[in-house]
Amino acid sequence: MAVTINASTSNGLVQTADTSGSIQLQSNGTTVATAQSTGFQISTYTPATSLITSGTAQATTSGTSIQFTGIPSWVKRITVMFNNVSTSGTSLVQLQLGSGSYTTSGYNGSTGNFTSGTPAATTFSTGFATSSGGSAADARNGAFTLTTLGGNIWVCTGQFSVGAYFTFGTGQVALSGTLDRLQITTVNGTDTFDLGSINILYE
Repeated sequence: MAVTINASTSNGLVQTADTSGSIQLQSNGTTVATAQSTGFQISTYTPATSLITSGTAQATTSGTSIQFTGIPSWVKRITVMFNNVSTSGTSLVQLQLGSGSYTTSGYNGSTGNFTSGTPAATTFSTGFATSSGGSAADARNGAFTLTTLGGNIWVCTGQFSVGAYFTFGTGQVALSGTLDRLQITTVNGTDTFDLGSINILYE
């Protein structure tokens, strides 16, 4: 015997039996899913929103920091995308995470610049850096990928082209609470952004 469960707008929840050997889930008479011996089949599925949520792109043409706030507590992965981002000076561009306020210390990791010669690596403690050096004219293209281990611990990988260099970095930071914000700024905090844009994806 099988059971059809129909959420009807006029009769409420209705259960009817037949001999098909399956369980059907209906919405107002339309079957949306069927459970049977061979597996579970979804007949109709329309997600309310994308499984990956895009933030609003922000121009990096002025100011000393670019901030994204209101990140939901359920987020497990974030991608931070850079499009031709440059600054007025040579201070390293870095990504900082936060819970209520921004965490400015306790980052563990390093970033290296790669050319045809020996890579030049720099360790960091105040944020996740896009490179280990560069000039004011360098444009940064690439992305950071952040994932959580749970317990408010986040790990980061980043790959960028910065001027004549390809850069790669990894790192980790433990936040004081649930991540709800991030910002892109410089190590000295005074160099200003003068070109490009940044956006995030979260899931």
